[in-house]
Amino acid sequence: MTQPTSPDWPRIAAAVWRRHRQGLRPIRRLDPIQWHQLTGIERQQQALARNTERFLAGQPSNNALLWGARGTGKSSLIKALLNRYRDQGLRMVEVDKDDLVFLPEIVDDLSEQPFRFVIFCDDLSFETGESGYKALKSVLEGSLELPPENVRVYATSNRRHLMPEYMADNLNSQVHNGELHPAEAIEEQVSLADRFGLQLSFYAFAQDVYLQAVDALFPTVADRDALHREAIRFATSRGVRNGRTAQQFYRQFGGETADGSEPA
Repeated sequence: MTQPTSPDWPRIAAAVWRRHRQGLRPIRRLDPIQWHQLTGIERQQQALARNTERFLAGQPSNNALLWGARGTGKSSLIKALLNRYRDQGLRMVEVDKDDLVFLPEIVDDLSEQPFRFVIFCDDLSFETGESGYKALKSVLEGSLELPPENVRVYATSNRRHLMPEYMADNLNSQVHNGELHPAEAIEEQVSLADRFGLQLSFYAFAQDVYLQAVDALFPTVADRDALHREAIRFATSRGVRNGRTAQQFYRQFGGETADGSEPA
C-alpha cells in the first residue's frame, strides 16, 4: 500500500481520518454553517470561543467536551467554530470513535505542522469493555511524553461522562468516616471526562428559544403567529424542541413560506 500524503494544510481547513487508507483525507466541502446562525446556545458559544482564541494565541487552553440532549447544536457549534477561525490558523481533524486507536499516530504528524489543530470526535461514548478511550486519555493529558502544544480535542456526546452509568455502580460505593468513596467503576467513568477541562452542557430548548431558532430560519415570513403555530405543531409531533427540529421544520416548509405564505 502506498504511503498516504499529508493534507495541504495551508490550503485546506479540515480532514477526516480514513482507516482503509491509513491516512487523512482532505474535506473539500465543509458545512457552511456560520457563527451568527446559531441560536439558543449563546453561553456555550462564548465559552468555546474564548477557549479557542486562547488556544490560537498560544495561551493555556483546555480540551472541550460538549454534552447534553440530542439536536441542541453541539456538532453545529464545532462546525461553525472552524468557519469562524480558519483564517486565524485553526485546522480540524475529524476522528471516528472506532479509529481512536490511531490517535497517537495522527497527533504525531500534526505536532510538526505550523497550525493549531482541533481533533473533533463527534457523538463520542463508550460501552462497558471498550478500550478505545485509552488512546484518547494519553492524547488528552500525555503519558511519559507531554501532549503536543498545538493540538486540542473537542468532543460531543449525549453522555456527561462518556461511559454508561449503572445503578449497581452506585450501590458499590462506600462511606468511611462520613466520606463517600465512589466505586471503582464510577472512578473509571469520571476519569475520562475529567480530562476535558472545559465541559459545556446543552439542554432541550424552551419554547421561546425554539421559536427564536425558527424565526432566524424564516426571516421574511410576515405572519409570525401562523408560523409559530405550525412550528410548535411540528415539534410536538416529534416530541422534542431543539435546533435540529427547527432545521427539519425549515427543510419541510421553507419553500412554502419563502413568499410569506402560511406553511400548510
